[in-house]
Amino acid sequence: MCTGRIDPAFIIRAFSNGIDGVFIGGCWPGECHYPMEGNYYALSIALLTRKILEHIGVNPERLRIEWVSAAEGVRFASVVTEFTRQVKELGPLGKGEGIDRERLNLKLKAIQNLIPYIKMVERERLGAPVHTEEAIKEFFASVEADRLFRELILDPLVKSEIMALLREQPLSVREISERLRLSASEASRHLHLSARQGLVRFDESQKRFAPA
Repeated sequence: MCTGRIDPAFIIRAFSNGIDGVFIGGCWPGECHYPMEGNYYALSIALLTRKILEHIGVNPERLRIEWVSAAEGVRFASVVTEFTRQVKELGPLGKGEGIDRERLNLKLKAIQNLIPYIKMVERERLGAPVHTEEAIKEFFASVEADRLFRELILDPLVKSEIMALLREQPLSVREISERLRLSASEASRHLHLSARQGLVRFDESQKRFAPA
């Protein structure tokens, strides 16, 4: 399978199923068998997903992408062995980061619900302007990429986390802020924005927010 087929949904689904590490192996840059240069796309997706994982408290080293040709069996074995050792040292997913499983599952579910939007943003706003490995890595390490990430990904991700919580049960601003470790003002801001967009409603009888 070409790495151009890599979808962030595959990666997040693996972690949601309790996998401790995800390895992506692709053809070397410049050697893609398809005109779409799938390995550059895979690199962009991997770097963006690593930023998202880091934001929710998951060690980004649990996701790794490497270039290995079909003729490099020895290199492939070496890289996979080293990655396996690294993942074992990190410990079980969540436990190694000090995140309880319920909270981690909520955050991963919120990311899953946001995947179509994340793919659109990567394609239209967060993709490196030049398709070379160096340019893509340089872009995702830049101040501009961090700014776009905060602007385009983080707010929608918090909103998705709130919606995931409210689908389980109606909650107050205080309960949401405690569950997501947000300030009350930040939780309130997201709730009122979501209410204006018709996503949530305030239940007067329960004094709690619920999905619209």
